[in-house]
Amino acid sequence: QRVLDEIRWRYYEETVMILNLMPYRASYPILKLVYSAAANATHYRDFDKANLFITKAEVSRGTIMKKFRPRARGRSYSIKKTMCHITIVLNIVKKSK
Repeated sequence: QRVLDEIRWRYYEETVMILNLMPYRASYPILKLVYSAAANATHYRDFDKANLFITKAEVSRGTIMKKFRPRARGRSYSIKKTMCHITIVLNIVKKSK
């Protein structure tokens, strides 16, 4: 959430620079998602990457994957790996100089 708050309402180039410099673990998958969204916008809609603008960036809770580890005396310990769904919406906006 804190990574997405930084990139919301910014241009594509600025977003890529910010995500490359962020020290958080979540910034790399979000960077890959931004690259993919920009590639889809340029390939399918013929948008220019210089005019792409992130209008919506949100994260929602996904499923929880449960694993069990064996412990002492025949007991088990549950490990819960939480997943999330990340949504990024790009629009085209002309830059004003």
